[in-house]
Amino acid sequence: MTVLRNVLFLLVLAALGAFVAHMLLSGDTGHVLVRYGGMDYTANLVEAIGISLLVLLVLWVVWALLSFPFRTWNRRRDRHARLRLPEGMVALHEGHYSRAEKLLAEAGEDPDTEAAARIAAVQAAWARGDSAAARRGLEGFGERHPAARAIAAAELALAEERPTDALVALDTPAAQPLPPRGLALRAEALAASGQAMQAYELLGALRQQHALPKERLDDLEARWAAASLREAEDGNLLASRWEALPKSLRADPPVTAAYAEQAAALGWEEAATRSLEHALDTRWDEKLAIRYGALPLGRTEHRVATCERWLGKHPRSPALLLALARLSAEQSQWPRAEDYAHRAIDQGAGTGAWEVLGDAWFAQGDEARARYAYANALRAGRGQPVTALPPRDIGAGTGTVMPLDGDAMRDRDLDPPLR
Repeated sequence: MTVLRNVLFLLVLAALGAFVAHMLLSGDTGHVLVRYGGMDYTANLVEAIGISLLVLLVLWVVWALLSFPFRTWNRRRDRHARLRLPEGMVALHEGHYSRAEKLLAEAGEDPDTEAAARIAAVQAAWARGDSAAARRGLEGFGERHPAARAIAAAELALAEERPTDALVALDTPAAQPLPPRGLALRAEALAASGQAMQAYELLGALRQQHALPKERLDDLEARWAAASLREAEDGNLLASRWEALPKSLRADPPVTAAYAEQAAALGWEEAATRSLEHALDTRWDEKLAIRYGALPLGRTEHRVATCERWLGKHPRSPALLLALARLSAEQSQWPRAEDYAHRAIDQGAGTGAWEVLGDAWFAQGDEARARYAYANALRAGRGQPVTALPPRDIGAGTGTVMPLDGDAMRDRDLDPPLR
């Protein structure tokens, strides 16, 4: 801006010089008459221009002399403020939050460093637990730096779990178009406020602007896709969102699990079953196999046959053995459920397998061993070592209550079968 101003001044000066030179060469210097207070002052145009320039020069010198102390003070203050900014940033990085806030407040007095200083001061106030001071720091922006203010306000609102307020701050017209960081925060706020589908739709813009690392965006894509499926309130909406996802994402275990759970909740049992089977055929996943056996999908015989087919490829899969144990228990085939539960325990299935084993023994009248199985389920869930089971004939069919450890007795009433 200073260069442009200097260029314009030189152009005006050159034009004025050319005009004066033209008058001198042409011999017609004009005539200027000034009448003031009953007196007449005459001069030619060249003299009038020279006198005017001299008066302006004198006025400029007087103004420069009078304003010199103030300009010196302002330069000193601005220099002081600019020096406070790096000191405040270092103090913030080192965790001296109160000192950082003070230094950054001084740095905010310089218009050139105001935005950076105020944002860092808000972060310092939030870091020391003073959210009120952080909000006051945001209010100090006024109407200046709208995009920076919106991003800082959204970060504060999200940190306080107020996603709606974050969206209000980011949707301010003055802050548009949002910079990459603002766009990323808006997507995060949408997902946190139950609008995961809208957050998912922003992924293209986030990738285009390189708002986040690729690995982070890939993770968010799967997470928001799964959340958007869980938010679907009817079957048609669920189906449309599922079909709109890329094939690679539909084979992702968390996304498939979200679709299957929501489809099962809406009564679309066949669709949920097919999605799980396709995902497991494409890429085996233990957690997804557990869901296949645990979700209330019906079609028990079909699922048993499918699991037995998978068992030929994954004979040591604890999730698959547990799924077969649960499905056998669902069919009331207790000896078979007991056998699969034992095999699942041997492969490290843990709590779920002990529960099915307890259910199988309880259904067969072996309450004593069932109590031991339930107690072991509790111990496995707490990460404690399980105890060895008693022989089958001890307490079997007699209704004898076998002793349990104190923690198990406090945590659970083991009389009914555990599902």
